[in-house]
Amino acid sequence: MSKPGFRIIVVGAGKVGKTLTKRLTDEGHNLIVIDRSESKLEELSNQCDCLLLPGSGASHATLEEAGIANANVMIAVTDSDELNLLCCTIAKQFNPDISTIARVRNPDYGSEIPYLMNRLAIDRIINPEYEAAIDAARLLFLPAAMSINSFAHGNAEIVKIEIPEGSILDNNTIAYLGKNITNDLVIVDVERDGVLTIPNGDFVLKSGDIISFVSSSRKVCLGFLKKIGFNTKSVRNTIIIGGGKSAYYLADQLIKSGIDVKIIEKSNARCEELSVLLPKATIINADGTDSELLDEAGIKSTDSLVALTGIDEENIMLTLHAKQVSKAKVVTKINRITFTKVINNLNLGSVIYPKYITAETIISYIRAKQASRGSNVETVYQFLDGQGEAIEFKVKEASAITGIPLKDLKIKTGVIVSFIIHDGRLIIPTGTDCISEGDSVMIVTSHKGFTELTDILQ
Repeated sequence: MSKPGFRIIVVGAGKVGKTLTKRLTDEGHNLIVIDRSESKLEELSNQCDCLLLPGSGASHATLEEAGIANANVMIAVTDSDELNLLCCTIAKQFNPDISTIARVRNPDYGSEIPYLMNRLAIDRIINPEYEAAIDAARLLFLPAAMSINSFAHGNAEIVKIEIPEGSILDNNTIAYLGKNITNDLVIVDVERDGVLTIPNGDFVLKSGDIISFVSSSRKVCLGFLKKIGFNTKSVRNTIIIGGGKSAYYLADQLIKSGIDVKIIEKSNARCEELSVLLPKATIINADGTDSELLDEAGIKSTDSLVALTGIDEENIMLTLHAKQVSKAKVVTKINRITFTKVINNLNLGSVIYPKYITAETIISYIRAKQASRGSNVETVYQFLDGQGEAIEFKVKEASAITGIPLKDLKIKTGVIVSFIIHDGRLIIPTGTDCISEGDSVMIVTSHKGFTELTDILQ
């Protein structure tokens, strides 16, 4: 049973603000959205059932009118880092019990986040560009994957791949594969023709299906991918198009891992900054959409290309071009989130959405605030435009679901218990395994809005 909704104030009605507002109202929360732009608020009024308030989130009068004294959560996601920090600080002065979340993107604040959270009494600071870079780096370290999402503080991952023609997975059931090929991992969802399925043992896989699986270790994951014919080696070099914040964060990680990095950036001033920040990278001051320039930069022979310009259309065209002229692993950043079905049909491969990353992190935090004392949501990840969710719970005390073999629990259809971490060991569960106090448990489901582990029961 879901918990009663929170009173939430969202400052900023941009892309992230809109995504958050829709998701949080769908989950039963009461939202007040503040933005200086009345046109943005008007656009939002046609999409979501929430209160809209023109003004500044740092204004004493505006916050009072929004009901800050009785609000549970303040989320500041304007385009200004400083304004976001200020909104949260003022909110805390009004209401010391309110939970505050600020989006902060400037790399200059990166090393100061713990200090800012402590001194300004902010509960959570989120950097979407940094998180997007983390996602991109994971994909370059394991280029066979379409996406990789981390759970249980990095001890578990969901890996997404597409089944190629002639694969040993083709035309076999989940049950057969579990006994013969995938016994150390679990296939948690299948995407076919834009529809997501949480499969049971009778489900038959086909080439072209996109599957997500959870393995008991990276070694098991790599062994499985090798067995079904995928390349498991990290890339040796990459070309990054666009020199913004995400590019800096990504290049820094890759260089530290011994990967050669070229960055192509239009702005001469930004190139000079990057040359100082990243002395081991090759910085090219040019238009990354110039095909002749890309040939000179080595697009036909590079192991990978990451399109990180600020323009979605450019990133998409760069990706399609790279897939035509090379065998590179390609990663595309998409900021706009209104045409995801069209984008999914373009066969771009690995796509990262910073806006979704921010929204999922915030929703995970809010669900954790809602959850019972017995269970706590730690991580939430959405599949295929919200058709499914992976939710990680921390089990803090006994409940109706603990100490009972999974086969004896009446679990809803459309739910898979994908792993249990017990005493630091990741277990791919069978019907005889039990969930215990202190465990971390991840479920994958087509249901919406789970806030407690017991929600999986019929």
